[in-house]
Amino acid sequence: MNGLTSSPAALAAATPDPSLWSQFWSYLTTAENWTGDRGITALLVAHVEISVTAVAIALALALVPAVLLGHAKRGGFLAVSVVNVGRALPSFAIIALILPFSLEWGWGLGFWPTCVALVLLAVPPVFTNTYTGVRDVDPGTVEAASAMGMTPRKVVTGVEVPNAAPLIITGVRVSAVQVVATATLGALVGFRCLGSLIVEGFAQQDDGKLLTGAFLVAVLSLLTEALFSLVHRWATPWADRPERRSGAWGRRRPEPVGLDL
Repeated sequence: MNGLTSSPAALAAATPDPSLWSQFWSYLTTAENWTGDRGITALLVAHVEISVTAVAIALALALVPAVLLGHAKRGGFLAVSVVNVGRALPSFAIIALILPFSLEWGWGLGFWPTCVALVLLAVPPVFTNTYTGVRDVDPGTVEAASAMGMTPRKVVTGVEVPNAAPLIITGVRVSAVQVVATATLGALVGFRCLGSLIVEGFAQQDDGKLLTGAFLVAVLSLLTEALFSLVHRWATPWADRPERRSGAWGRRRPEPVGLDL
């Protein structure tokens, strides 16, 4: 019987505190908390701004080299190993390492140290998926394109990249979701974003503020995932056909793109 009964203290500890939900709802629905430079709206805009900036820089750094290496089908293992260093290092450690240089170079606190760490986090999925997608395009399709007189540049832009598009978009989606979730760490080095609600809520023992920050970060991550899922379906409609599914890691084989001269 002792194993089947619980003490009142244990039951109380296992039961969610109703006041937490009331504090969360009260903070979330109070209009004053959404306005001003320190309001939720301003923090949300800053969070989106740094996330978009980091992903855009990652795309600029990763896409072209990955496409070229995938087309050449050489040097890929070394390149993928190098870019994956960004995933091996903890994001907060990168922020801490960059912060002194940011102060010395006049970049200030917050935005740029956080942005650099987010870029290093965002590059590996984009680079790896782009390289793999271009490299694994059906050789027969590439040879047919070349035989039809397409230049190497046209083969890349008209055949390989379109066929690799599903994997490329997936890499961007993974990067974007990771960046949105990890950007909260910027609050620890003075960057005001949704993570500020979590940090300040913890420091002030304000559960309503803390839960609001966590909730909004989760919602923003889910919205980012949904947005890129829609982009994926719109840009690569053939990839969602059941007969094209490969079964490996849920990956779908792209339908060969027509060879237009």
